Amino acid sequence: MLLSTTDNLEKKYEVLGLVKGNTIQSRHVGRDIMAGFKQIIGGEIKSYTQMLDKARQQAVKRMEDEAKELGADAIIEIRFTTSSIMQAASEVLAYGTAIKYLQ
Repeated sequence: MLLSTTDNLEKKYEVLGLVKGNTIQSRHVGRDIMAGFKQIIGGEIKSYTQMLDKARQQAVKRMEDEAKELGADAIIEIRFTTSSIMQAASEVLAYGTAIKYLQ
């Protein structure tokens, strides 16, 4: 399935509708302790980077699954957003427009 952040496609298509996928990830106490040390000395907090990368992948997979249920060939205008759900948990949401190519 084609995934794109643009709608500039050379093929003609029919819009099937909005598709989305999300996941909520909570932080781990052990990661928080290590992240606290990193704040003192500076640098990338790799455990959080990996956690958010996994969350984005999971959200995209769920969005693709929803598009496949509609019979989509592609998802265009993909966007990501994040929000804090509670003190130690964040949501990652992927959304876009499911389309079907016209023959």
